[in-house]
Amino acid sequence: MTTSWTVTRLLRDRNAALYLTGVVVSGFGSSALWLVSGVWVKDLTGSNGLAALCTAALWTPTLLGPALGTLADRVRRKPLLIRMNLALAVLLLPLRAVDSSASVWLLFTVLVLYGAAGVVEDAANSALVAAAVDPALLGDFNGLRMTAREGMKLVAPLTGAALYTAYGGPSVALLDAGTFVLAAGVCALLRVREEPPEPTGGKWRRQTVEGVRLLCGHPALRPLVRAGGVTMCLASLGSSLNYAVVDALDRSPAYTGVMYAVQGVGSVAVGLVSGPALRRLGERRFAAYGIALTGVAVAARAVPYDAVVLACSAAGGLGLPCVLIAAYTAVQREIPAAALGRATATADTLMFTPNVAGLAVGAALVELVDHRLLLVVLGGALLVTAGSLAQRSASRTDARSPSDANPA
Repeated sequence: MTTSWTVTRLLRDRNAALYLTGVVVSGFGSSALWLVSGVWVKDLTGSNGLAALCTAALWTPTLLGPALGTLADRVRRKPLLIRMNLALAVLLLPLRAVDSSASVWLLFTVLVLYGAAGVVEDAANSALVAAAVDPALLGDFNGLRMTAREGMKLVAPLTGAALYTAYGGPSVALLDAGTFVLAAGVCALLRVREEPPEPTGGKWRRQTVEGVRLLCGHPALRPLVRAGGVTMCLASLGSSLNYAVVDALDRSPAYTGVMYAVQGVGSVAVGLVSGPALRRLGERRFAAYGIALTGVAVAARAVPYDAVVLACSAAGGLGLPCVLIAAYTAVQREIPAAALGRATATADTLMFTPNVAGLAVGAALVELVDHRLLLVVLGGALLVTAGSLAQRSASRTDARSPSDANPA
């Protein structure tokens, strides 16, 4: 009842509803292009390695998150988002010329720029949301945003694949460009009062360092973001073992698609309950419980039964987003508005860069060590991470309890 009430309240809020509409629209195009880019490169070059590099090209700009996020703090965020969406639409148009292995470099160039623009957009969005949405509903909003994004990942890749099969890669690029134009229009409808940013004197490096220090030096945010990075690394190590898990089930590699779909359903579901859960548990405990659930799910995948593996996929989908939702909500509440873009982008870098490392290390380990042993070890490491974060949360609560008990 509480969940449905808060969801209804959010959707009745003009700005929140428009934001979520923009997430759905642009997320649909991005998810379609994400899948198709690898297939496109594979068809043109025949190389599995180059196809896999498409994902790396999109993720690489995250390494520059603190510097890229600084842009979101140097200008007004709403005009920046409108311009970035329109720029992305224009950026995708040259992909119409990608029709042979000799022109694949153009696709990779666009993907890197696409990823960089995405870092700036996420930073600006987070900062603008904190100003436009009731602070008491930030957890609910971030959960619904996760639901919208994961929901698009369930639908858009199939649409993109069908469009690619019928008309080729350029048609998917044009679809994505169209969604960015629509997203720019939705953003233009937002009613947000923004104060002009303070003059910076061109000191980009100083601002970037300041944003990193604000996040990393914050006693409440530092352990939460660190736990997010560790969790994403360990979870990606586990996901790199998916094909070994499927082999143990005596299924074809395509079965991984079923696992991802079930995981996506779990991620959609957790977004709907995250707001009430955050209010009841607080950011750290909510994150810790989610990490613990992910740990159990990763370890139990060592059991070679379809029902167990699919249940673990759903549990992982429920658990993994918790630390991300908790971290973003805490950053939006704790960091001053003037530095929120940099801080959000820094949090992205610290939480998602380990994800790339985990995929690479996992791909090497699966050839050397029994995947069942690896899954149990990874699950145990996630449980330790959850326990450490929960213990810190309990210690912080205990430290506050005397004053809470004696408000006078």
